[in-house]
Amino acid sequence: MNSAIESVVAAYVQTGQLDVLLDLKAHRERLMATVRDRADFNFGVLLGQLEEDIGAIEGGIRRLRAAAEARTDTDR
Repeated sequence: MNSAIESVVAAYVQTGQLDVLLDLKAHRERLMATVRDRADFNFGVLLGQLEEDIGAIEGGIRRLRAAAEARTDTDR
């Protein structure tokens, strides 16, 4: 079963929304930076999930960029 983020990424890839994926990745990275340096609680599980989310988002970004590059190559 796909995770929620994988479903979200798939929808954005299908609709070609690279800018939204880049924003989503930046948001996850900001969240990681916010909790990484906190000493009052162990955020290990959250950090692991954020890393997985970023990986899924990066996969979507790569797919969209590859599709855009393929279109550019075809237009030549």
